[in-house]
This record gives sequence, C-alpha cells and structure tokens, in this order.
Amino acid sequence: MVQKCVDNGREDEELVCVRIAAAQMQPCWEDPKAGLEKAEECIRIAAREGASFIIFPEQFATGWDPESHRHIQALDGEIITALQGFARKYAIAILGSVREIHDPLPRNTAVAIDNTGAILASYAKIHLFSPAGEDKWYNPGDALGIFSLNDFRIGIAVCYDLRFADLFSLYRDAGVTLLVVPSSWPAERQDHFLLLSKTRAVEFQMYIAAVNITGTTPQDRYCGGSQVINPLGECIASADDREMILLADLFPEPVADLRKKFPIAADRRTDLYGCLGMAERNDTV
Repeated sequence: MVQKCVDNGREDEELVCVRIAAAQMQPCWEDPKAGLEKAEECIRIAAREGASFIIFPEQFATGWDPESHRHIQALDGEIITALQGFARKYAIAILGSVREIHDPLPRNTAVAIDNTGAILASYAKIHLFSPAGEDKWYNPGDALGIFSLNDFRIGIAVCYDLRFADLFSLYRDAGVTLLVVPSSWPAERQDHFLLLSKTRAVEFQMYIAAVNITGTTPQDRYCGGSQVINPLGECIASADDREMILLADLFPEPVADLRKKFPIAADRRTDLYGCLGMAERNDTV
C-alpha cells in the first residue's frame, strides 16, 4: 500500500531536530472507518522509521467534497478521537482534518495532536475554494493555527490557502519555521501546486510540507506530487502519483541563518504599501 521515500538532507544525525512523514494516500470515499485503518498503517510505518510527526492530506478519512455534509463531527468525534489513540499508541504527533460541526455551516478543520494524544492546535480553512462552491457549503475559519514541536514553530494552511501569500506572511511574522499544507489538489492544476509550494518557501524563508491526495474520487482526479521544500526552495523529498510516505529530516538552523543573513522581512515597506494603493485609487477618481 505504502512506499517509502527518504531524503535526509544532512547526514549528521545528532543535529536532527524533527523527522516528519508526509502520508500521500488515496482517501476511502465517505468511509471513515476504512480511512482510519489505512491511516493507522501509515502511522505504524512512519513511527517505525523514526518519524516524530506525520501529516495527512486534506479530508484524508472521507475525501474532499464541498457539498457533502456526511460524517460531520466535533473534534471529539470518531476521526480525531481515533487519531488521538494512534498518537498515544505509536508515540507520534499527527495532523489530520475533519468536517467539523459549526454554526451555521461546518468548517474544514485540520487538527494537530501531540504524541500523548493531546490537541495542540486546530485550524479551520480560511480560503474556501469558491470555484467548486466550497464557500456555499462551509464556513471559513478566522484564526491562525500554530503549535510547537521540538525546536520548530509550525503553522497550518489547507490546500487553496496556498494561493494566498498574505496568510503565509502572517505565519512568518508569528515566527513559524515549518508550514504544513494538507491538500486535495487536482491533477489538472498540479503544476500550480508544485510551483506555489516552492514559491512560499522562498518568499517566507520557511520549510513547506505540502501533502496531497492521489487517485480518482467522484469529485476529481488527483496525482499526488507531495513534497517537502526547504527555505531555499529546494525539494528535499518528493512523491510521484503513487501512495507513499515521504520522510524528511528538518533542522532549525537553515531557517534562522537564512532569515538573519538575508532579512527580506525587515526590508518590507509596510509604511508605504497602503499609501501607494490609496494614491492609485485617487488617480482614477
């Protein structure tokens, strides 16, 4: 079911801060029980390979369907509770997502769980995919999702969020050094997924772990392409269109060193941007 692809990036094991696992998988359509069984096998393998954190794609247990209101549940429902149990059983942190109960409409929510089963953070997808009507069936989130793991400060974005640089700028300003992006990104726009993942890593000088589904669902066709990108925009682990687990060893030093030596954020002209926009509007009046 799962193939392993390892790229350590460095050979000095003493300096390894966190080994992450990206679980590229085909979702079990509207079948959380089967999806969770599949996820547990991925978790077992990742833990055996020394990973301390595993990331699953968007709506991995059911498949992404903007019109579906099946299997909507609270964060103490079947899916997240099962992940909490797996986290304790295999002593590994996990990120998964769920159709979360919310009033008046559900939210597309990703949840980070530590290796004791405690919830570290949750993030409801802020930018809903309006071309497919997700904004009509779901409520957007309105807060960042940030947590810490070893020496990494980790942020969460979901799929379509990847197109909105403003969100990543907020995460960078909050000190995030690794941004995880669980996704259901279709094959038709696969080039955008790869390009934007690298662009965000370079633009905001952080690691990006973009984890996609693969296979065909009633909603669309997907072809994986999950990847882990370093702050220089270099791909240190990548997947093809098969189900597989990517393993990547991440180090905090490259982020801190790059941000110190190449201080892009400090050179922004936030004092001027608003004025420039206002001047343009005045010129057209």
